[in-house]
Amino acid sequence: MFADMYLPHVSGVTNHVRLYKAELERQGHEVFVFTYGNRDYRDLEPNVLRSPAVPYGDTGWNVPLGLSREAVAAMGTLDIAHAHHPFASCLAALRQGKRHSIPVVFTNHTRYDIYSDTYAAWIPAGLRHGAIRKYLMWLNRRVSLTISPSADVAEWLAGYGATPDKLLVFPNAIDVAPFAHPTDPRTKADLGLAEDAFAFCYVGRVAHEKNVALLLDAFKRAARIEPRLALVLVGDGPARSECERTVAEAGLSSRVKLLGMTPYEEVPGILAAADGFATASVSEMYPLVVVEACAAGLPVIGVRSPGVGEIVTDGVSGLLSAENADEIAGAMVEVSRDGVLADRLREGAHGVAQAHEIGESTRSLLEVYERLRERRG
Repeated sequence: MFADMYLPHVSGVTNHVRLYKAELERQGHEVFVFTYGNRDYRDLEPNVLRSPAVPYGDTGWNVPLGLSREAVAAMGTLDIAHAHHPFASCLAALRQGKRHSIPVVFTNHTRYDIYSDTYAAWIPAGLRHGAIRKYLMWLNRRVSLTISPSADVAEWLAGYGATPDKLLVFPNAIDVAPFAHPTDPRTKADLGLAEDAFAFCYVGRVAHEKNVALLLDAFKRAARIEPRLALVLVGDGPARSECERTVAEAGLSSRVKLLGMTPYEEVPGILAAADGFATASVSEMYPLVVVEACAAGLPVIGVRSPGVGEIVTDGVSGLLSAENADEIAGAMVEVSRDGVLADRLREGAHGVAQAHEIGESTRSLLEVYERLRERRG
């Protein structure tokens, strides 16, 4: 597994890599993670090989300074190289794959054009998007297989050089049990909320590309209609200070809680205290946090978009709306006031989770790896 960033940075991609690594190891395979930076971090899992890098601000990304000798030596022993970011780590996988005749898989987890609008906005959009298109077309021609977590994103990737014979739709998966049966369930009181509150939870990066400002705007509108509503934001990021100011200025500090960076193992317990899950993000490929919320039995409020729209069926496991504060607010109010609807959506959410169990998904991924290895000869 090749990744530009890994723990202690927490994101959907790092959780995805960690989860599949653990399950592959449980099924008897040896898995390395090749990553950059945080070389003083004490990994609690085996075979995490970190090469030198300098951090790119507080984004979690790292600027690599080359590969460590230990990493280069281990790369020569691989049967499969699976990259989860298209930049430094994927380039390293391609170099070593060519050198050692190793198939290289690339999973496209992110809409990099949308991310560039936030993190490289100083570059003219036409130039920036053109460069991303050219680079991804170059990359997709050189990897053995491109994996897309969703059909909508696969269609987007097809315009970036991913040909049908080298493009696979393979949805993300989770370990359902910790979310369905948390070992340390929290209460609303633990989160500083009234016990009769109807609490929505958001889990993820608190950043502009996640549309957290829109989510807060929608909640402010919903809170004026339904006084029981509360919102819990789990995560950190560059927009956190702005969100805190928005909450304070709206006089909602008792009803909106920003928990900040939270250890991943505590998330199932926090979701157990919630009554629903809400996100306004449209930049997701196939968000694991939404599947995790479904495993916790939470109705999902979201925006119709690739990723979220492929997980959540409107009216079955959640309510989907346009990217509009009034519509999102209306969905929040409707679920909080209609107990029959909420119960039906909870039942549908459980069905979503069962279709995304990590064990079966990993066995399917292994079949993909085996076909690539056999094709190599």
